[in-house]
Amino acid sequence: MTPRHRPWRWIALALCSGLLAGLLASLPPLAPAAKAQSVELRGVWLTANDMPVLRDRGRMQAAVSQLAQLGFNRLYPVVWSGDVAYYPSRVSEERQLQDFSFRGLQGQDILGELISAGRNRGLKVIPWFEFGFMAPPDSPLARRQRSWLTQKRDGGLTSSSAAGTVVWLNPFRPEVQQLITDLVLEVVSNYGADGIQFDDHMSLPREFGYDPFTTALYRKDTGKDPPANPEDPAWVKWRADRITAFMERLAQAVRAARPGALVSIAPNYYDFAYKLQLQDWRAWVRRGIADELLVQIYRPDLESYLPHLSRPEVQEARQRIPTAIAVMSGQRNRPTPLALMAQKLAANRAQGLGVAFFYFESLWSLGPEPAQERIAGLAEMLGALGPPVP
Repeated sequence: MTPRHRPWRWIALALCSGLLAGLLASLPPLAPAAKAQSVELRGVWLTANDMPVLRDRGRMQAAVSQLAQLGFNRLYPVVWSGDVAYYPSRVSEERQLQDFSFRGLQGQDILGELISAGRNRGLKVIPWFEFGFMAPPDSPLARRQRSWLTQKRDGGLTSSSAAGTVVWLNPFRPEVQQLITDLVLEVVSNYGADGIQFDDHMSLPREFGYDPFTTALYRKDTGKDPPANPEDPAWVKWRADRITAFMERLAQAVRAARPGALVSIAPNYYDFAYKLQLQDWRAWVRRGIADELLVQIYRPDLESYLPHLSRPEVQEARQRIPTAIAVMSGQRNRPTPLALMAQKLAANRAQGLGVAFFYFESLWSLGPEPAQERIAGLAEMLGALGPPVP
């Protein structure tokens, strides 16, 4: 191929550039890899934006084949987002959360066929429970179960997120915990899924928790009313610990229903996750709740990305379970150049970390380079990381 059609000659130079070399040299020495890190995560999320591909049987099969050939070993397809189950869900229908059964264009069960297609090609398919405790304000669940929603100190029910304005199910209510457990076990049990994944929405913004139910629970435990300051360390810890306790019970239920099923988590970086989202994922790792960790670090440049790789909690997790840093492969209004993806991937591996890309469509359809150029680049990047996980 000519240099014009072989961009990785100059991308390889970018990987060895003085900028990357200098930044990598500033990182602390890498600790010896734990046995768990023999599994090098190479994942990609399949979002609601990818449904035109996933809903068409032929396009889905071709996409899975392409991802397997490139060297991916994990697929994270969305199964719960916007309070919609992206599979035929009896739990959702019985609770009247939706009045339709989600299927493909040929009438197929998308999730069932995707899991089978991945397994036939050596890929683990780990359904992604995207919305967690978050819900659209106008969803049937939010409208019918108003008492299940938690609130801010001023009584406000909503917050802003990447999904727009949302409300939050109260993670401390038994009814909410049961709904999530039932949905998760439905996916794990009925489909024989390789596991389940929770992201940064299996959490609660720290401004919430001032509803009557949680206030009474806190008063029962401590003899006090919740502090007026949502940042109060004891109040933050009390709420975070209760979310952790639920996650521990949920993980136990998953493993009981399907021994060997993985509990995958994809939170924000730790300081943000714990202090702002009450998500103590370091405790989840230490207590054996999580089987793999993918930390979302969607930074626009290498300088702001690299410091997160050597954080103590990331390196600690790497010694315990397969750990990766999630990379933004592009958005419709913000494409990501291949060179930057390659630099981040090289930096990950220098710290003993795998990679996951958000999200499928942007791997080669939304980039600044032609699709075939990006596919060739991904093949080189992932091939350079070593053999796929068996």
